[in-house]
Amino acid sequence: MLPPSVYERLGLARVREKVLAGERLNLEEGLRLLDCPDLLAVGALAHHVRTRLHGPTTYYVVNQHINYSNVCVNGCRFCAFARERGRPGAFELSVEEILQKVRERLHDPITEIHIVGGCHPDLRLETFERLLREIRRIRPGVRLKAFTAVEIDHFARLEGISTRAVLQRLQAAGLDMLPGGGAEVFSPRIRRLLCPDKLSGDGWLRVVREAHELGIKTNATMLFGHKETLEERLEHLDALRRLQDETDGFVCFIPLPFQPHNTKVEDARGTTGVEELRTIAVSRLMLDNIPHIKAYWVMLTVKLAQVALHFGADDLDGTVVEEKIGHMAGAESEQALTRTELERLIREAGFEPVERDCFFEKVQKVQGEMLKAKGQR
Repeated sequence: MLPPSVYERLGLARVREKVLAGERLNLEEGLRLLDCPDLLAVGALAHHVRTRLHGPTTYYVVNQHINYSNVCVNGCRFCAFARERGRPGAFELSVEEILQKVRERLHDPITEIHIVGGCHPDLRLETFERLLREIRRIRPGVRLKAFTAVEIDHFARLEGISTRAVLQRLQAAGLDMLPGGGAEVFSPRIRRLLCPDKLSGDGWLRVVREAHELGIKTNATMLFGHKETLEERLEHLDALRRLQDETDGFVCFIPLPFQPHNTKVEDARGTTGVEELRTIAVSRLMLDNIPHIKAYWVMLTVKLAQVALHFGADDLDGTVVEEKIGHMAGAESEQALTRTELERLIREAGFEPVERDCFFEKVQKVQGEMLKAKGQR
């Protein structure tokens, strides 16, 4: 922590006191932190909270990302991933093609398979139920983290049923957790500008609340650095914080810097490294009830993700493999990292690596469950 005089000079003395006392910051205090010109002062506060919660531990996961299709009806202006059906670059994987990707990595000690895609106009819910059951058969014990709240809402519209019913059917088929995508920024103004045909911010929160009520944990994201104001960022964080007060269902928050390449967002400024680190730090300080903050190396780059571990983040995500969404928007990071590389990156940053599953349970416990599950087949 920097000397108290630094925070007095910056007008943040009371903020420092509240952070040290573990008291909740209000939106006005969050805005002052986002406006603060002294990045290190903000980072030091976030690092204090991160250390209080997690000590020297930094988490990672051995996982596999699978994007089943980029055909999407939403037409979000910030998305470089989506394509209209039949257009150049559009793709759609069959269930068997997805299962083959799973089989190709049976030699890897994967604990999480992460599945998301576009809102395809024709793929029905029963296809995804079959997919989850088949993956569960091939890799019993693996955690299945799949389908954003936006996809859940899309499935419900196609089937003419409630989102709660969709969640219940997927849960019965083997779904463990929802990823946090599709949240973007909840501001109605921003969604009118960038994704008017997508599930609203309130709709996203409703679907996630239903998941939490069913015992399905989720992550949460925020896509920042496009057209939103600092106030809209803070309102987004506050909405997540208030829902977490109700449900305690969020596991991890992932701030995602906007990648402007190949998108339709005019005059998009994108983000700088300073802005990314400050936003990660303020997220850690504001989200006092969400246990983990992820430095998603795919979007940040590996080098900045290492630095982010000193600005409030305690997780680097994982091995990933074949991520398409960020890279199609211009992400310049690697496509995959090995367990050895992740552990080296964490140690070089001054932390102790701990392998986890999607619930942040230590992997030794998960591997034991996997062996038990295989023995029961």
